[in-house]
Amino acid sequence: QVQLVVSGGGLVQAGGSLRLSCAASGRTFSNYALGWFRQAPGKEREFVAAISWRGGVTYYADSVKGRFTISRDNAKNMVYLQMNSLKPEDTAVYYCTADPAVITTTPDYWGQGTQVTVSS
Repeated sequence: QVQLVVSGGGLVQAGGSLRLSCAASGRTFSNYALGWFRQAPGKEREFVAAISWRGGVTYYADSVKGRFTISRDNAKNMVYLQMNSLKPEDTAVYYCTADPAVITTTPDYWGQGTQVTVSS
């Protein structure tokens, strides 16, 4: 089992920045790829970003590429999502995920989610 606890959401104006953090515990953290998904009201959950277990490979959804940065610190069992140039369409509940595979639409483990609201 891997437990994921997300923090850092909130309300921000368009063009602003937020950093989400996810603390992991349980099984060997560094063996898992980590990612972020989000779900906006009335929409399906969607992939945002992912990072390989060593941190050398990252993937981003086209909608956030160039604005969001995913990173991890295996020594601290943490993964982060730095979100810059936020847009109202980034408003969603954001979830931290963990899975042996970097690319997956159904990660094995999910955090509890945190609300990000971007006002126009």
